[in-house]
Amino acid sequence: MAETTQAEETAAAAPGPKDRREAARLARQITAFARSHGGAAQGQLAHIGRGTTRIALVGTDGQWGNLVARSHAAAGEAVRLAGIELRDDFDGEMAAKVRTGPYEWSRMAGLQIGGPANPPAQQPPADN
Repeated sequence: MAETTQAEETAAAAPGPKDRREAARLARQITAFARSHGGAAQGQLAHIGRGTTRIALVGTDGQWGNLVARSHAAAGEAVRLAGIELRDDFDGEMAAKVRTGPYEWSRMAGLQIGGPANPPAQQPPADN
């Protein structure tokens, strides 16, 4: 059996009417992201559960973002309509283009470097 890439599988999925409407909306958002972050972007699609697909975007300037589509077909169609490069994996080459700012670093480190604290865990009620 021949192996297919994620890009080929995306192209093979035919979007329905709802998927096409969602794809058009997402494509406008992808295009706006690319335009405001260096004029181009790369994307990667990943199933995230219950039929939804994450569209990870990395702009030419290193800024990144995510969109979520209700179906893989809608996500693939959105990327096709937007005309961005679709990557099979969020590999090291794509990750190396990502630039994180103070907000991301503070969220990753939490209180260690002065970022917002995680809420305390709730304690279960004591049994008598």
